[in-house]
Amino acid sequence: MGAVVDLDRLLDQRRVWRGRQAQVQPRALQPTGHARLDERLPEGGWPAAALTELLLASPGCGELQLMWPAMARLTAEGGRVVLVAPPFIPFAPAWQAAGIDLRWLVQVDAEQADTLWAAEQCLRSGSCAAVVCWPERADDRALRRLQVAAETGQALAFACRPHQAQLNASPAALRIAIDTRPAQWRVIKSRGGMPPAVPIACPGQG
Repeated sequence: MGAVVDLDRLLDQRRVWRGRQAQVQPRALQPTGHARLDERLPEGGWPAAALTELLLASPGCGELQLMWPAMARLTAEGGRVVLVAPPFIPFAPAWQAAGIDLRWLVQVDAEQADTLWAAEQCLRSGSCAAVVCWPERADDRALRRLQVAAETGQALAFACRPHQAQLNASPAALRIAIDTRPAQWRVIKSRGGMPPAVPIACPGQG
């Protein structure tokens, strides 16, 4: 009986390793396409089947350049990429130059009140590889629905939001702020590890 008590004490003190509790974290299968960023992210890329928030200094400040390599890879594999309520009309030649197969790119025009709902439906459908939306406002509950929808549809979800939103808590697996002065990426939150303390210079910025 004493041996059982001693073993229980050791387990309580976490001095004995229980093999069945070991959890192997699989490396992300969704590289961003930016080597310096992938090296800094705990999962080695975009968190698979999860929500990523891109916090923008202003709409069009570089979010597309950040996402394009992954979109190019996904569309080359026959994966559908959906843009929900983009702030500007996509310029097809620029997307083609970035390697995106336009046959797999879909734009959904939605009123701001319907942006999050439309993105959620696309994610839940299971027919999309990635869904990107630009909501003007999104509370914690709405973002959590996007996170669950991404898990359900096994898709990458991106919500592009204003810089100010970084002050609020978020259920997103990854949050990256895109600065313009200087041009850099700051990882605010990352699932599976602490965010890197040093910002990452955008490509072409040293």
